[in-house]
This record gives sequence, C-alpha cells and structure tokens, in this order.
Amino acid sequence: MSTEGRSGGEAAEPPTLHEREAAQEAESIPVASPPEPPKVAVPNWVQLVLLPLALLAVWAMIHAAGKLFLIFVVAAIIALILNPAVNFLKRPRLPRGLAVLGVYLAFFLTVAGVGFLLANPISNQVRTFAHNLPTLIEEANAALASVQRWLNQHGAHVQLVKQGKTALQTFQDKIAKSSSKVASSFGSLLSETVSAGFDLIVVFVVSVYMLLYGERIGALVRRVMPRGNGTPADDYPTLVQNALSRYVGGQLLFSLIMGTTGGVALYLFGVMGIFPDGRKYAVAFGAFFGLMELIPYIGPILGAVPPILVALITDPVSAIWVTLLFLGLQQLEGHVVAPQIFGHTLRINPLLVIFALLFGETVYGIVGALVALPVLSVLRETVVYLSRHLELEKWNRSGDRVL
Repeated sequence: MSTEGRSGGEAAEPPTLHEREAAQEAESIPVASPPEPPKVAVPNWVQLVLLPLALLAVWAMIHAAGKLFLIFVVAAIIALILNPAVNFLKRPRLPRGLAVLGVYLAFFLTVAGVGFLLANPISNQVRTFAHNLPTLIEEANAALASVQRWLNQHGAHVQLVKQGKTALQTFQDKIAKSSSKVASSFGSLLSETVSAGFDLIVVFVVSVYMLLYGERIGALVRRVMPRGNGTPADDYPTLVQNALSRYVGGQLLFSLIMGTTGGVALYLFGVMGIFPDGRKYAVAFGAFFGLMELIPYIGPILGAVPPILVALITDPVSAIWVTLLFLGLQQLEGHVVAPQIFGHTLRINPLLVIFALLFGETVYGIVGALVALPVLSVLRETVVYLSRHLELEKWNRSGDRVL
C-alpha cells in the first residue's frame, strides 16, 4: 500500500548541482538572430534601361488615372490604418469579414460619440454667438462712429459712416443683394457636393475590399519585394503599416495638443479681459483650431480666422492681441511641438516634408496635401527596405585606358 502511494504521488527529486549548472549555462547563451538573406543584385542593364522605363510608365499611369489614382491611394491608407484592428479582432477565430464590419462599426460609433460629446458645448456657444451678433454689430457701429467723429475733428474726411449707415451695415446690405448670385451658383455647388459624396462612397467600398483581401495583398507584396529575414522587424508590409500607424498617432496627438492649447489660451484671454468673448467660445474655437490642424500647410491659418473675426467685430485692439496669440501658437507649433512629435513618427528630413506637402497640394489640392505625408512615410520605408536588400551591380571600368 505504501508502495502504491509513493508511485502515484511521489514528488520529483531536486536537480543535482551538475544539472543546475547546465541549465544556467543554457540560459546565458544568447539566442541567435535569424540570418540575413542574401542581397538581390540589380544588373547594369536593369539600372540603365528597365528602371527609367518603369519610372516613366508609373508616372504616365498616375497621370492618366488622375482622380482614380487618388481614390485608391486614400483607400489604401485607410485600409492600412485599420488593418491592425482587424487583425486584433480576427485572433479569436472571428471571420475576417465580421472583423472588418466590427472595426468600421467601432470607427463610426467613435466618431459619432466624439461628435455627440462636442456637439452640445459647441452648439451652445454658436447659438450664443448668433444671439449676441446684433449686439456685437451695434457695438462695432458705435466704435466706427466714434472713430468717424475723431477723424472729422482732425481733418481726415474718411467716410466710415455715411447717410446713417456704417461700414458693417453697408457690407450686410451688399451680402443681401448678392444672394441671387449665391442662389445661381447653388447648382454647381450641389453638383460638386454630390461628386465628393460619390468619391467618399467609392473610397469606403475600396477600403473595405482591401481589408477583406488584406492577407492576399500582403502575400503578393511579399512575393514581389525582396525576401526579409522572417521577423516582423524585416517584413515590408508590417513596416509600412507601422509607419502609417506612427503618423496617424502623431497627427492626432499634435492636433489635440494644439487645439487644447488654443482653447485654453483664448479662455485665459477672456478671463484677463483681453478678449472677453474668448471665455464664452473657448471650446468651439479650440475644437475648430485642433480640427484644422489636421489639414497641413493652411490648417493653422484657417483655424485662426473665426476668433480673429469675432475679436475684430467686438474690439480691434482685441483682434490685434488674438492675432499675436495665434502667431505665437504657430511659432510654438513649428519650432517645438511639430519637431518633437513628427521627429519620432515620420523620421523624415523637414525639407522633404515641405516638398511633399507642396507637391501634393499642387497636384491634387487639399486632399493631395492630406495624403502627402502618409505617402512619404510609405516611400521612406520602401527606400530603406530596398536599400537593405538590394545591391546595385558595379559598373565595369576595365575598358578604361591606362596611359
């Protein structure tokens, strides 16, 4: 009976000294990294003939495709950004189609939730501004009349007020008279809106299909590109996806920091009496400024326009201070915030960033400027990956004559 008990529940013998030393030596041995695959040699004739022709063919195809190429680029960027979330949902053996559906539902619900949280304070502030607009115009009219009297007393006959109408009232009348022109151009505006909505639908559909066939597309890209060492750190699709994720995270963080800074600064201006309306509309102005920061190149300028206009209506001196505030914010953005954030995300020379933004805006307008930096980050990862796995064959100079 005692023998049966020991055979069923006897504890294992402790390891000997020799076994412990062997285990410690095994743990101290570093794990060898996977061997680097051999570089692919590019012959001279490919460098001289095939590569230039391929570049010309790609440029001709992009030029011929026009807006269609831009639609596929935007859809590909969206698919690459959302692909990590799809892979995360797919881990519990969820079908990829349901994972794509879940990611898009979560995306739209998040956007709707953020919009709902911001809708009430922003709508209240906009409603308050619309309610106070007649009072603001009356105060501005009184200020203009005071300036008119001061100019008349000093011999400067500038007609700011004429026949009981101020410059603002005249401007308001001109806007009312030009309503017919606005109505005539409504048809073209409506057609452009419908065209933009159709393009958005196409982008959405294409991005969904790219996500559904993401694994096949990744396998195709791996077959076309030179082979890596088998680790995620040397896998081209993974590197591209990580580059876009870093860009998106940096852009959202940058927009949040600048929008919050602008809103807090305007609120403090309102508390100090420099810009009284800044205290009322700080949330709306800050949210708009942060949203405009998502637009490269012209976003900071567009984000500063509403508070400057409101300050100009209430008090020209306040408008000067608000203008100086946003000039300071732009300096802070360009010299402190942007280099610190995008220096760790894009890893690209600032001159190339500026060139990419200008090139994208020239070719495709605002949308081109929006996709310029993501495309540039993909191109950077492509160049780095190819430089690591391609080797250009050296030109033979044996035919040179030696005197």
